[in-house]
Amino acid sequence: MTELLERAFAEAAKLPAKRQNEVARWLLDELASERAWDESFERSPDKLEILGEEALAEHRAGKTLPLDLGTE
Repeated sequence: MTELLERAFAEAAKLPAKRQNEVARWLLDELASERAWDESFERSPDKLEILGEEALAEHRAGKTLPLDLGTE
């Protein structure tokens, strides 16, 4: 385990039990989602390229909006 992850867990351990469970559920969901994406692209290595081409085509067709990141 990395030092950063150990620090994150140490901080999470200071939270009330309910909040610890929320953080744990979030992390487990994120890891499962990441695993699902990885497996999806392993089954179809061209899928990411296809999605990228579709996104670029939509942008060129004027079907996209600028992303407002709320930076000031």
